[in-house]
Amino acid sequence: MNRSNIPCKSILNSYEINQINTHIDNFSDCDFIVAFLLKNFKIKSTSDQKIINGYKQDYSNLPGNAAILCRPENEKECAIILAVCQQAEIPLTISAGRTNLNGCATPNGGLILSLERMINPQPYIDLKKKIITSPVGIILEKMRTEVTKQSNNKLYFPVDPTSRNEAMIGGALSCNASGFSPGKAGSMRYWTEALDFLTPTGYKISCKRGQYISKNGKFTLLCPKESIEWELPTYPRPSIKNASGPYSDDKGNIDLVDYMVGSEGIFGLITSVSFKLKNMPSDFLNIFFSLPSEKNAVYFHQFLYNYLECDLSKITALEYFGYRCQKYMKHYETLFHSSTDVGIYMQIPLYNQTLEEAVLLWYKIINKSNCGINEENILLLNNPRDWKKFFEARHSIPVNALEKTHKLNTWSILTDTIVPPENFEQFLEEAHNLLQKSKIEYLLFGHLGDCHLHFHLIPTIEQQNKAIEVYQKIVSKSAQLGGVYSAEHGTGKRKRNDFIECFGKEGVKQIKLSKSAVDPLFLLNRGNIIHP
Repeated sequence: MNRSNIPCKSILNSYEINQINTHIDNFSDCDFIVAFLLKNFKIKSTSDQKIINGYKQDYSNLPGNAAILCRPENEKECAIILAVCQQAEIPLTISAGRTNLNGCATPNGGLILSLERMINPQPYIDLKKKIITSPVGIILEKMRTEVTKQSNNKLYFPVDPTSRNEAMIGGALSCNASGFSPGKAGSMRYWTEALDFLTPTGYKISCKRGQYISKNGKFTLLCPKESIEWELPTYPRPSIKNASGPYSDDKGNIDLVDYMVGSEGIFGLITSVSFKLKNMPSDFLNIFFSLPSEKNAVYFHQFLYNYLECDLSKITALEYFGYRCQKYMKHYETLFHSSTDVGIYMQIPLYNQTLEEAVLLWYKIINKSNCGINEENILLLNNPRDWKKFFEARHSIPVNALEKTHKLNTWSILTDTIVPPENFEQFLEEAHNLLQKSKIEYLLFGHLGDCHLHFHLIPTIEQQNKAIEVYQKIVSKSAQLGGVYSAEHGTGKRKRNDFIECFGKEGVKQIKLSKSAVDPLFLLNRGNIIHP
């Protein structure tokens, strides 16, 4: 069997196709399209701008516009909408929970397809295979809760991005969202076992991990009326936590599941997904401790990386609270004993250990690191009161930083850069130097386990252009040191120049070639990752 040949199935019957073809001449009128979808297919649609206004922006706050909003309830309705847009040459933007920070869900005209009604059938678990199958319109945290409920607390879904209470599964898949957990196992792609998706023309493809693998950088799509050669990108991709554009491989061997996850909806619309699940630990050990300096934190990361035999996925969190975080942090006086200290939060899953045994072991490990950690500064967060206080502290940082931005009547800039561990210390030093020379206020926090920290810039109005310049220099530096501009937030429309910085114009050319095979008019999620 040639695993690079992918069957594409039409899920529209002859009547539905005929209805679309018969009325194609009237599709230039938005009100006609709305009436046509409602009358012929009962698809909930509107051209009322008062309603559409609520869908025109995501968390990026980039301005958007659209003429039509559709809220389909199943994949058949999605296929009809895609077919209509292709026939009428209407740009279509997929909208999920709109938590994206880079404008992935911000429309540039045309039609918005909201996933919010794509909630059936409800998530269900195959307990024997430890797999959950879910629609894409439900909130990620709801699915995570269903896992623990249906498995009677024996299984859980590990990916836990900060926006898990607002982000829909479809959006989290789109940008390969990740959470606390270090390493590949912290991201959506790692746990994705199977997908159903629709091509931009409305054909359905079902794929399981390992079922379809590209050959020499190509797939062949076997459509009902033609075969399409689908060329994939082959530019080198750093083997680190990575949300910077579609999956690529310099040897031309890509699993179709990997290619769709993180592609920001430019190749198709995912309608259903199956995730593998993890055995639930008996407990988690939650620890926070402060250190004298950032160098101590970097050294602790190096120590732990070596201690865990280069596999930080053995822990489920290693978070950092660094430069000026205390200024923006609620309850900072509970967590820190000195105003100059930095902090680390660790979470360790316990399988064959009691909590008491784990506490004794990890106290010894932390002391063994010789990173200036005073035993009195190690806090256990395993009782609900202490955990709640820490959780409030962590989430208060970006909230208070954003409030400062509003007071200055300006906007903040958040880096999402990541570099390999061997270049981490150098990258941090050079980024700090750039920012301190600029005199722009900033703070630093993020995912220490992946060498993925966020520099949060808070410029004054007068410093805005300078802030953009410094940001670009930080992105360039990450690329020079073997990293990428986006570890978890994706590219969207805001970071297209960053994609070029990392992968060059050749990378853009390869993505355009790949998209043109399945979407010749560049209608689906237009503007994401690349210009049309």
